Amino acid sequence: MGENEGAEKREEHEQKEKHENDKDVKEEKGEEKANEKKKKDKEGKKDKEDGEKGKKNKNPGDKKDPAKLRAKLQKLDAKMEALSKKREDILKLLQEVEINDTKESTGEAA
Repeated sequence: MGENEGAEKREEHEQKEKHENDKDVKEEKGEEKANEKKKKDKEGKKDKEDGEKGKKNKNPGDKKDPAKLRAKLQKLDAKMEALSKKREDILKLLQEVEINDTKESTGEAA
């Protein structure tokens, strides 16, 4: 019995040490993430000062250009068609699942 108690105490001690080590690692990772975020913030400020390189400059004349407006419309129509097809597929799957569920529940009752 003495051996089991000693082994249990050793295991508990090892688990506590492991848990403390995990905390240390998490804290280090948290500090690294904070440092990375600070660096990104600094870089973002520099980009804004340089003329916002990441964003497109919108041309107000595009809103009156019929060719560009038609192109946007076609792009939206294509997206809507794709979404509509996905919706139909999901509805079919849902119906199949519901039919299978009703068959299983009626099969169990009979």
